[in-house]
Amino acid sequence: MVNITHKSNTLRKAIAQAIVKVSNAATIGAIRERKVPKGDVLEMAKTAGLFAAKRTSDMIPDCHPLPIEYTSIQYEIQDLEIKILAEIHTIYKTGVEVEAMHTASVVALTMYDMLKPIDKNIEIQQIKLLEKKGGKSNQTTDASSLKIAVIVCSDSISKGEKEDRSGKIIVEKMQAYQVQMHDYIIIPDDIEQIQNHIKNYASASCDLIIITGGTGVSPKDLTPEAVRPLLDKEIPGISEVIRNYGQQRTPYSMLSRSIAGFMGETLILALPGSTSGASESIDAVFPALFHLFKVRNYFRHDD
Repeated sequence: MVNITHKSNTLRKAIAQAIVKVSNAATIGAIRERKVPKGDVLEMAKTAGLFAAKRTSDMIPDCHPLPIEYTSIQYEIQDLEIKILAEIHTIYKTGVEVEAMHTASVVALTMYDMLKPIDKNIEIQQIKLLEKKGGKSNQTTDASSLKIAVIVCSDSISKGEKEDRSGKIIVEKMQAYQVQMHDYIIIPDDIEQIQNHIKNYASASCDLIIITGGTGVSPKDLTPEAVRPLLDKEIPGISEVIRNYGQQRTPYSMLSRSIAGFMGETLILALPGSTSGASESIDAVFPALFHLFKVRNYFRHDD
């Protein structure tokens, strides 16, 4: 199956349809009047659909098992057609489009099986997805107007003793959102240098400054101490999401001291310095974090 461990749980919804077309009005009448020999077609088919929704991953090899938290099966009967509408909700890492279509399909097949003794010309038509919501595909990700700088804080990397990986991953992930990359720099984990670079980038109208490194528990990890005095407004929720996301992957994330907040119009985001920590932190908060730039006036110090 496709790896979805990097994704976060979000509310996801999908609506799918299938159409059962019978050949004569008598069949529709038998359905409405509950006179089909095999039983109540609409109720039996709905029951089959509920089973199908919960067992989709048993039928489709590459489909992830997931919690089905809401299922609705509705019918619209018009002339000789019965339109089946299957709606599925979950709070999980991946969508429920396949679950919705599988549900609609099984409802239609159940109807076919129950109706074939009285109607030899039934057709199943137009099994398709009508709507899906949730996940990153529904988050606004237009960040092309944002100017971003990335600062790597590391004594050993700045001396050339090690190669930077976390900063490059951040740059790569940000460029995927088509941002304007203002600068990428490696500096020692020194409070004065960190603060000076933040101030310079803010003066250059950078919208977002991402700092990686120096957020651990070592006495040499000075990034939070450098960043916090500069902030007009700290936003602890961002750090909470990063820590919670990391905690699900390694217990050591509880030791991270990530920090985020606004200095004027500039958002400063300090992330762990490890490659996995930096990468996972970006996955945890983007692209949802871009929404903050639409409402950043609410976070200004003078509001």
